Amino acid sequence: MAQILCIGDAMLDVIVKMQGQMYLGSDTVSQISTHGGGAAANTATWLASSGHKVFYVCRIGDDAAGRVIANEFDTWNIEYKPELLKEHRTGIVVVLVDQNGERSMFPDRGANSGLSELDLPDLSRFGAVFLSGYALFNPLSQDGVLRMVNDMREANLEIFFNPGSVGVMSNLGVDACRKRCNLMDLLIMNQAEAEFLTGESDVKSALNELSKDVETVVITTNSQGAMGKSRGKQIINSPILPITAIDSTGAGDAFAAGFIGRWIESKDLESSLKAGNSLASGCVTTIGARPSVNPK
Repeated sequence: MAQILCIGDAMLDVIVKMQGQMYLGSDTVSQISTHGGGAAANTATWLASSGHKVFYVCRIGDDAAGRVIANEFDTWNIEYKPELLKEHRTGIVVVLVDQNGERSMFPDRGANSGLSELDLPDLSRFGAVFLSGYALFNPLSQDGVLRMVNDMREANLEIFFNPGSVGVMSNLGVDACRKRCNLMDLLIMNQAEAEFLTGESDVKSALNELSKDVETVVITTNSQGAMGKSRGKQIINSPILPITAIDSTGAGDAFAAGFIGRWIESKDLESSLKAGNSLASGCVTTIGARPSVNPK
């Protein structure tokens, strides 16, 4: 089985799960924990937990947070460039989780902003690539990551891309984001991101619009599962069973891992959507964006 290359931010998540109503300017009782995070890093971990060989391209500072992240990669047997960057701080994101499991995120990208094509390993060893939009849309790393994309296209690697968030894309604008999305082979995004890129609130309409320029597009929804469309083919809907969400952090990243893992084996859209839903459902029933137990 060829390795999967994942590229993007490596972050330390500080998760604040509020135990009641937030009182601005005062105290709100909370449960606080720290976990490794970063969209592509989360996807890499879920892929590794499912038995896939993964190489992760990122930038980690030589500090306490960086050592926590590196230790997690080692635990999951995720290969990465081992050197921690001196005089750089590791990225950290504070995640506020309300009583319904919805989250608000406050990121400081830190060392991730220096990501460039110089960080790429030999591409001949990989069968596919997952790229996070946080790296591609960051003004400080976008030029280097665009050169990465060109190198990967020249190597004929299938590129899976997740835009990241509307907040990240809004700084760049719709036209520039669409142009970069069109460089990819397969898009995985949520409904809000799809609406931002197309102006369509209806998922099917957004799929039809995006698939004009990209071979395969997948859109996830908060509670209804996911839909996908390959160019020239019918839309496929994959619903999910009702579940009680504890923490939605990382659900989209887990979905991407489940989808990619099945897709590279089968190229079947329906079964890949189901695999993505299955892994995402497991993610939202635990605290944090990563698998809670190492199966090895």
